[in-house]
Amino acid sequence: MTKAKKRGLGKGLEALIPQTNTVHIEEDSIVEGKVHNININKVYPNVNQPRKDFQQEQILELAQSIKNHGFIQPIIVMKEEKGYMIIAGERRWRAAKELQLQEIPCIVKQYEDHRILEIALVENLQREDLNVIEEALAYQQILKDYSITQEQLSEAIGKSRPYIANSIRLLNLDERVIEMIRLGQISSGHGRVLLRLDNLENQYKVAQQILEHQLNVRQLEELIEPKNTSNKKEKTSKSKDYILLEIEDSLKKRFGTKVTINKGPKKGKIEIEYYNEDDLERIVELLERA
Repeated sequence: MTKAKKRGLGKGLEALIPQTNTVHIEEDSIVEGKVHNININKVYPNVNQPRKDFQQEQILELAQSIKNHGFIQPIIVMKEEKGYMIIAGERRWRAAKELQLQEIPCIVKQYEDHRILEIALVENLQREDLNVIEEALAYQQILKDYSITQEQLSEAIGKSRPYIANSIRLLNLDERVIEMIRLGQISSGHGRVLLRLDNLENQYKVAQQILEHQLNVRQLEELIEPKNTSNKKEKTSKSKDYILLEIEDSLKKRFGTKVTINKGPKKGKIEIEYYNEDDLERIVELLERA
């Protein structure tokens, strides 16, 4: 390997990826399952990638990490007629482009079309920084493409069925409101309350008031109360459910496992699941750091 290539791939690459499995690409000779250093200009994203929003600041942070330490994991690509399509690892590819690298380490694999989407969805759903709209779109796409129930999806990914259902319901909001949630201007909790307004234009107008007056979820509920005729007790119960679901999801992402909050009339409890001794030790360490 020349000095230029060592600089391009990061000084830590040789220590992080076994060189016995790393080969430079030959157009007429692909070894499936091995790491190849591929010309970065021949690698391109999957147009059907479920993740659409890539934060530039995070890409630059990843680029700096790659510059300092090299690639901890190669990306996964599939050989196509016009080059190599990314199956998993688009953030790493974007970061490598920022560093103006000439090559990027890839594992070349062949998949059937349905497996390409499945792998991309799984990779994205496992990311902590996936925004709620991307998450909802991913759930919707899985349910549609694989003809499974919300209950089956719930069991597969370790999130409650109501959480999945409430996530997907956000996609019924006015498109401008959906974009506000995607950009983090208002929260998914705001969005769930706005769903009580049937008129899409009203949803958008009230969402603008949220931004203008920096309303929290409870203040928003008080604002739209006169606009609806539903029973007040039912609304209060739902608003508490929304808040608990938000907290549950935050804890799930924090601990990387299923977390359930059970609220009683006078007291409640939080249940954190673990699957083996190592998992328990990991969770305890996270609690000690909190």
